[in-house]
Amino acid sequence: MKYFNLSLILISLLAAACTSNNTKTESKDADSPDSSTLKTATATDTSRCFLLTEGTKNQDSTTIELAIKNNKVTGQMNWLPYQKDSRKGTLTGTAKGDTVNAVWSFMQEGMTDTIGLKLVLNGNRLMQKPLTFDAKTGREHTDEKAGYTVVYKETGKAKK
Repeated sequence: MKYFNLSLILISLLAAACTSNNTKTESKDADSPDSSTLKTATATDTSRCFLLTEGTKNQDSTTIELAIKNNKVTGQMNWLPYQKDSRKGTLTGTAKGDTVNAVWSFMQEGMTDTIGLKLVLNGNRLMQKPLTFDAKTGREHTDEKAGYTVVYKETGKAKK
């Protein structure tokens, strides 16, 4: 029951940050085609929210709010593992086609750190290359050799 309540609370918090389940991108040009892919989003402005739940009972969650304007990416990313220290921070980067290269600057246990992320928007999904731990440096980084195997589901548009 604890897991269910925690999941419900996390989903409610995400819903508060995102206004609807609408996956259409905003467009200033009425003649432009409507699409939920980043190729259209980079030509116009868009703000979208995504959620990933993991763990044996989906008790761990990661939320991403992406705002894309003129191929510049900003947003928030929060990793919220159940009963562990979370990572909460900002995303900054660039978008080219359907690919987003961003840096996640976050706080964890009172320390600030950064990780470069590789993301691809695919319809109503946000896909990420997984992170890997480098024992020599003691840091995580994107596994460049891996595919985009971490999949977030869109939860709606972000509030402006």
